[in-house]
Amino acid sequence: MTAPASKLLQPITVGPLELKNRIMFPPLTTGYEERDGSIGERSLAFYERLARGGVSYIVIGDVAPVMTASPTPKLATDAQIPTFKALADTVHKHGAKVALQLFHPEYDVPGVGRMVMGSMAAAKAAQEAKAAGDEETFAAKMAESNEIRKQAYAKLHHDMQHFVNEASVEQLTQIKEAIAASAARAQQAGIDAIEVHGDRLVGSLCSAILNKRTDEYGGSFENRVRYALEVVAAIKEAAPQLMVEYKLPVIMENPDGTPRGKGGLQPDEACEFAKLLEGAGIDMIQVAQANHTGNMGDTIPPMGAMPYNWTLPVAERVKALVSVPVATVGRVVSVEAGEKILEDGSADIVAYGRSLMCDPDIALKAATGEPIRECLNCNKGCVDAIQNRQYISCVLNAENGDEATIAIKPGEGDKKIAVVGGGIAGLEAARVAAKRGYDVTVYEASDHLGGQIVLAAAPPRKDEIMRSVEYYEKILPGLGVKVELNHAASPADLNAADAAIVAVGAHDVVIPVPGADSDKVVSSWDVLAGKVELTGRVAVIGGGLVGTETAEYLLQHGCEVAIVEMLDKIAAGESETILPLIMSDFAEHNVEQHVKTRLTAITDEGVEAIRTTEDGAEEPVKIACDYVVMAVGSKANAFDLDGVTVPVTCVGDCSGERTADIASAIRTAYHAANEL
Repeated sequence: MTAPASKLLQPITVGPLELKNRIMFPPLTTGYEERDGSIGERSLAFYERLARGGVSYIVIGDVAPVMTASPTPKLATDAQIPTFKALADTVHKHGAKVALQLFHPEYDVPGVGRMVMGSMAAAKAAQEAKAAGDEETFAAKMAESNEIRKQAYAKLHHDMQHFVNEASVEQLTQIKEAIAASAARAQQAGIDAIEVHGDRLVGSLCSAILNKRTDEYGGSFENRVRYALEVVAAIKEAAPQLMVEYKLPVIMENPDGTPRGKGGLQPDEACEFAKLLEGAGIDMIQVAQANHTGNMGDTIPPMGAMPYNWTLPVAERVKALVSVPVATVGRVVSVEAGEKILEDGSADIVAYGRSLMCDPDIALKAATGEPIRECLNCNKGCVDAIQNRQYISCVLNAENGDEATIAIKPGEGDKKIAVVGGGIAGLEAARVAAKRGYDVTVYEASDHLGGQIVLAAAPPRKDEIMRSVEYYEKILPGLGVKVELNHAASPADLNAADAAIVAVGAHDVVIPVPGADSDKVVSSWDVLAGKVELTGRVAVIGGGLVGTETAEYLLQHGCEVAIVEMLDKIAAGESETILPLIMSDFAEHNVEQHVKTRLTAITDEGVEAIRTTEDGAEEPVKIACDYVVMAVGSKANAFDLDGVTVPVTCVGDCSGERTADIASAIRTAYHAANEL
């Protein structure tokens, strides 16, 4: 497969650097670093995988120049230089360049640190007292430790709101010096560039929304950007050999016209600032979304929340005003989108963030024409993980986060593999088996591929999830995989292979209460598949992911909706970046949410249930409705192995007692196919 001449693959000069192509990995918090913030094996393997995939410019996100409690990289002492040198040496082997995005948190790091150390010292004294049998001192010291820790968190919370305005000039100077010192260490480590994190503390100072200072760093535009320019100058003086990039956070506009973000500049001011940055010697500007709203979905929006590459119009304006290269970032999910951005002259470099976690070989595939696995922007394995202080791992990429230990193995001779089921698990199993060189046939009983993904794509904002299926429809023919639609696999089909992978999915279930067999009771799966059309008032039983998405689907089709959920809240497993969109939709349409409520019967008038009150008492509830939709989970489908003589492995929903989410389906399928 040969691709036409690619704009993405053209080299570009950025300051002192020559980048081999226009593909950039922008700064993302990964959670892969060691506890002290140094670059360990997991980080090294991840970034090497990006470099091996052809990325020309990799930015390590949120590198702190001071020791903080935050789970981000840190280059705060000379002792950390060797691990960053190992990083630079590793990515350089593959022709990539690497930058550190330097930032300082929006709080008094030394002050909070002293309080945390005080709490730890008191706790240690308490344990020593306990070991000595002094229970009175133990209790007193533990109380002291807990109180100091409480005060530390209170100060941290206060500072995140007010430090930008309360920090003294002396503190700001110390922070600037720490950033410069970290840049000097980066230069010593062989790092190629520094990206100034224009959000966080620097962005807060630039912001007319957050900055209320009355000194030389507040008030006018010139004053608000003064500190950022001082930081740039300090970095250039401390590390003169490095390319210096600036992440320019811009307060964009939501679809409803309201401002999006706080810690940055309005578009007009951002354009003026871009000219000042070029004058200050900045080598490259990345135009990005401003943050500081408390919701990471504002910076890294989930599917359907914002248009593709919504920041591009401001990047175009900036590019027209400066002569240095301009990078664009934000919901660029395809090679074609990146090519068009460059072809139109809208930007010089394209940042693929979540997309490169999903498929680190974008550059290599742009050269060969092989389809890439396109990011869904679901935020499940990346943004949610960051918010929950876990390491990121794309739901579609079974290797992501474990690049050091997981890769597709070479095949073991000539083998024929039968895959039963064309849902997401079966398709991934087929891909991996074919990549290993095996002869693969997929048997799908229906007339289409995708399984439950087709249902998942039906609710509002969720159609982008179909990219996961479209990828396999593109890639499998090129791998020689045969797909048999409308073909229920027989024992003879399986026995004609050397091994079989069964991915026959699951079926939805019904709560066995009186009235559950009524004609007014329908399945959420049938609703989302378009097999039934409901009108009037609908009670959705089950407020999990399927229930809430079905409720939104029904709202879109003109129904009134009430949700009945046994737990104390609905959508308990939904992404924190998506949940606000759902709740806003529910508020707009007056959706009733009956939580801590258990269905007991379905009648001609509606549903009957028992609600548990705050004091633990139970009270009866009646909810009038025209239809009842069951959305209470699913159960694995059984597959009859009678007469099958070859080895069989079950994956996805049918592989265990609990049905799988998309990440589990992908991973069980990948590992099963990789072990054949």
